Amino acid sequence: MFQSTFIMSSEDYLKDISEIKNLMNKSTRFISLSGLSGILAGTFALIGAAYAYWLVTGSKRGYLILSGEIFNLVLLDMFLVLVLSVGTAIYLTTLKAKKNNEKIWDATTKRLLTSFLVPLVAGGIYTLIILKQQRYGQTGALMLLFYGLALVNASKYTLGYVKYLGYTEIILGLLCAVFPGFGFWFWVLGFGVMHIVYGTLMYFKYERK
Repeated sequence: MFQSTFIMSSEDYLKDISEIKNLMNKSTRFISLSGLSGILAGTFALIGAAYAYWLVTGSKRGYLILSGEIFNLVLLDMFLVLVLSVGTAIYLTTLKAKKNNEKIWDATTKRLLTSFLVPLVAGGIYTLIILKQQRYGQTGALMLLFYGLALVNASKYTLGYVKYLGYTEIILGLLCAVFPGFGFWFWVLGFGVMHIVYGTLMYFKYERK
């Protein structure tokens, strides 16, 4: 009888520890990120990249210059990919938070966004400066590097897979810097394929029931 009581007490103790751990995670980490939004963001990036590739290779020059109709269409293409990706992420993450009875906007969310946006915005401004100086070769590498740094910086406030996605983007950015002639394909791999891979992992681990 004493042994049975001891086992039950141990089980209750472990259950209490698990519940305390879950509460601490909810209070310090934003855990409502949607894996499906990552999959869709990667899909949008691949579709946008395919369209940009078709535009550029089908033009008279066969390569992109930073002026003219083709460049404007590529910019519009990238903008639409960004809007669709961000819009989908906000919508699906909000749905997931409501389903789990979690707050979508609190102190943790603010810390997450600040940690993510500071390196991302700084990288975006620096990339624009590089483009203005007509130093085009490293823009793909810079985008991947600063995006990866933003993910790693924000990962302490959200799910662990985000950190590993950030490391992957940084590695791809460094490789892109070494092989600038393949910048487009590193961009496709980083923003397209890797988002789908990590989004799928997050979906099956945290969302699929």
